[in-house]
Amino acid sequence: MLAMRSWLRAMAFCGAALLAGAAPGQTPAVPQQPKADSSPVLTLRGDESPETVRKLVDALSAGGRKVEIRVGGAAPPTASGQASGAAPQPAEAETPVEAFWDHFVDGLSHGLRAVPRLAELPDAWRGAWAQNRNGTAGFTALWRLILCAAVALAAAALFRFASAGWFARRLRPAGSEFTPRLIASSWGMLQDLLTLGCGLAVLHAARTLWLPQLDLAATTLRVIANGATIAAGHLILGRFLLAPGAPERRVMPLPRADRHFKLLAFYGIASPFLLTVTVSGQYAVGPAPVTGLFTLVGIAQMVFKAWWFIDARTDLAVLILGSAHEPGPGRRVIAAVTGWLYAALAVAIWMVGNAAAMMEGGGRWAEAAALTQFIIVLAPILAVGITSLMACRQAHAAAMGEAAPLSLAIGHALRAAAGGAVWAGGFYLLARLWAGFLFGVSSEQFAMLMRQAGGVAVLAFGGWVTIVFLRSFFDAYTPRPAASMPGDEDAVADDHTPSRLATVLPVLRGVVLGAAIGLTVLVLLSRLGVDIGPLLAGFGILGLAFSFGSQALVRDIVSGFFFMLEDAFRVGEYVDTGRLKGTVEKISLRSMQLRHQSGQVHTVPFGQVQSLTNASRDWATVKFNVRLDHSADIEKARKTIKKIGLALLEDPEFGPHFIAPLKMQGVADITDSAIVIRLKFTGKPNQASMLQREALKRVYRGLVEAQVPFASNAVTVKEGSGKGAAAAIAAVPPPTPLVPAAE
Repeated sequence: MLAMRSWLRAMAFCGAALLAGAAPGQTPAVPQQPKADSSPVLTLRGDESPETVRKLVDALSAGGRKVEIRVGGAAPPTASGQASGAAPQPAEAETPVEAFWDHFVDGLSHGLRAVPRLAELPDAWRGAWAQNRNGTAGFTALWRLILCAAVALAAAALFRFASAGWFARRLRPAGSEFTPRLIASSWGMLQDLLTLGCGLAVLHAARTLWLPQLDLAATTLRVIANGATIAAGHLILGRFLLAPGAPERRVMPLPRADRHFKLLAFYGIASPFLLTVTVSGQYAVGPAPVTGLFTLVGIAQMVFKAWWFIDARTDLAVLILGSAHEPGPGRRVIAAVTGWLYAALAVAIWMVGNAAAMMEGGGRWAEAAALTQFIIVLAPILAVGITSLMACRQAHAAAMGEAAPLSLAIGHALRAAAGGAVWAGGFYLLARLWAGFLFGVSSEQFAMLMRQAGGVAVLAFGGWVTIVFLRSFFDAYTPRPAASMPGDEDAVADDHTPSRLATVLPVLRGVVLGAAIGLTVLVLLSRLGVDIGPLLAGFGILGLAFSFGSQALVRDIVSGFFFMLEDAFRVGEYVDTGRLKGTVEKISLRSMQLRHQSGQVHTVPFGQVQSLTNASRDWATVKFNVRLDHSADIEKARKTIKKIGLALLEDPEFGPHFIAPLKMQGVADITDSAIVIRLKFTGKPNQASMLQREALKRVYRGLVEAQVPFASNAVTVKEGSGKGAAAAIAAVPPPTPLVPAAE
């Protein structure tokens, strides 16, 4: 049982060192090296086994050094020349940062001093291997170990080959959306996990059969199994997220995904291999010679991870910015510093692993470092994955016609809440891990602090989700801004007129969001202990002074309120204010913007609008005249125009825009040169000009085909008799030539 506990402790540290890049292995006893004395100090908790204590003493006493042993952190003996009853000399207080740096330097120095002792490993390993109890008869222990590994690999390969066809049909995503890609990648991860489970099960059975004795060979096989599991975990996670060679089912759209998977595979295989050799060597020869190997492995891991994160900084930035439709300044800053932040965390975690070797309770520091690596890597993946999945479901619902503004806003709020919950959980775990180490907070103090901080965090989180919901709700109702570029006048205009609610909501959006943000800030300040009473009084006085000093602003706001209350105009309608006219493009709390048909944009304060004419409401009747010749058949013209009106009603392009058909009202006027007839129709107001142009074109063509002559401006002179006409012409005096005036 003692050996089993020691093995489990070593395996736990092996996983922690793999993720954190820790330096020399942690043991229950913590060696310390005081500054004033060159003798190493070994602090014991009292529950260590004699074998462990013997190995530590042998390691620290190398070179003839004396080892000082303390139990439970007992105080060192008094210095020579100081009476036992004398008061101790006051020592200079050391800050936590200085203490951590000293522990880091001591741990790194201790590990580097052990590097030359790596030469002892081969001989010591051979001596320990010769003591194996397995393999005394039949195959040797080495061949039994190789046979166990070969059988496990063969079983995993056989399962992979047998299930390849069944899984291949499920590895093809049914679409390019996130959900089909996630389902296909999940089937691939299931296949990888089953393959790993099959291999480990066969390996366990083979070890029980061929290595039944608990010796170095069996321990080495266990360590190899744990290292292979860790390496396979890296590969399975990489295949699930990056899908090398299969971008159609890639869950994480990381640029250069194949390159990053290769680096992940190298790290996931090389690190467990090195740590397997290290842990197996520790069981063979003790921790002293292996400390140098741990140090070298930790340095190599740290350098590799820091280089990898710096190399991937651009890819991480693209991934972060691509997860948002409109990335803001905060997200851009996060995208720019993420790669450097991860590299700095890799160095910091390596430093914690080295310092933990010289700290009391250093094993807890190493575990915290390993869990920190887990959190900072997995929290962003989970947050992005959950929000992407919910966004895909929301897009699918919108494609199916379920795009109500309320459901859309609720979907955005749930996405924000889910992603925020993952980030909040990650920050809570980090605070739980490091609060006691960095700030010396006890469990009760930490619980009290977390209750206070948790209340503030819950309020801030609720306010943030509420703001996201309100913003999404208003954006869903707010009409898209009309195109400000000139278009084709002959094109059929958009028949959609925004509702009254859609017109008022842009104004309410700013007011409600401002109120929500202000209320959230005030509640948070109150929760943090800030007296907000004077702040509210100051805001009230400031608002009162502002209202008295800006009467024009108040008049504009009040006038705009009544204009919108009376539904005088809406966004997209054409209005005339008496001096200015145009299409309403934007409405604010105090003014509106009009786009003239020539392209100019007029900003009109509501207080300056005395009267307003809306030309886009309900219907519009258009009347226009046509001049016919005196010889034209009026009844024939009426019937022709009536047929043209019926044809326009039946036209699929123009008919839906008519309310009353085109018809002739009758003769409006008779002049010397023409008979003026009046035509009219009633249509939708925003289509009136287009309908009039089409009606004129068809009326002209129809009357020409019906041989109804149009009026002409030519002057016709008719003679009563030949003599009279000649006399009249002769009576007309000839034109007087123009004579220039005298200067």
